Amino acid sequence: MNQAHYVAELLFDGPIAEEYNLLHRIAPEIPDMSRRVGEFVGAWAAPAAGNLELLELGTGTGVTTAYLLHHRPEARITSLDNGPAMLEQAGRHLAGAVAQGRLRLVESDALSYLAQWPTASLDLVASAYTVHNFLQGYRGRVFEEIHRVLKPGGVFVNGDRYALDDSLQHLRRTQDEVRGYFREFLAMDRPDLLEQWVVHLFSDESQDHIMRLEPALARMAEAGFQPVTCHYREGVNALVSGVKPWP
Repeated sequence: MNQAHYVAELLFDGPIAEEYNLLHRIAPEIPDMSRRVGEFVGAWAAPAAGNLELLELGTGTGVTTAYLLHHRPEARITSLDNGPAMLEQAGRHLAGAVAQGRLRLVESDALSYLAQWPTASLDLVASAYTVHNFLQGYRGRVFEEIHRVLKPGGVFVNGDRYALDDSLQHLRRTQDEVRGYFREFLAMDRPDLLEQWVVHLFSDESQDHIMRLEPALARMAEAGFQPVTCHYREGVNALVSGVKPWP
């Protein structure tokens, strides 16, 4: 695998970022997964008392971040995104939490930022619909860095797009997904966004990016997470977690 597979990409810029809030029209399961990530974090029993240090990968417009803030009011949350347009929207939506010191928003790619954190310094890392955007090699390194920065007993939870392991079944679902894009965006008279989302889907489905469930879980286990668990799956949407075991 060449070095190009280990770089960060800016996949949400321009109209697709500025109108990201319309995503719920074409994929209502995505905000639902943000809710599931928040509920998982809220129900998680921290191995030690005290304020939680929580890192979110991929702020987006702040939908998942808002659930994290709601379910863990005692947590100190840092949320990062490498898309300025996304962070600008999140900053508006979550201005109160930022002003209260409960939330810090950072413009950075995941791997560069994780590399700055000391080993065993975070209680929890959460993400929703971000990791599938990473190139394969970059994603593997992110898993390794998440494992490094978590405290023993800490957890990584990810609600995301996980391609079906049955490639023919996955193809049929993807075709249905594209039909939905055409239906919704043409009804809104937004062919510009239709183009952007179809192009983005091509990226998701490319061999350099596609994240299938079983290989992804195996890669997390290879990075040191134990156990690795899939808690929920509906089509290509799944909620998974991995725990950093005690030495």
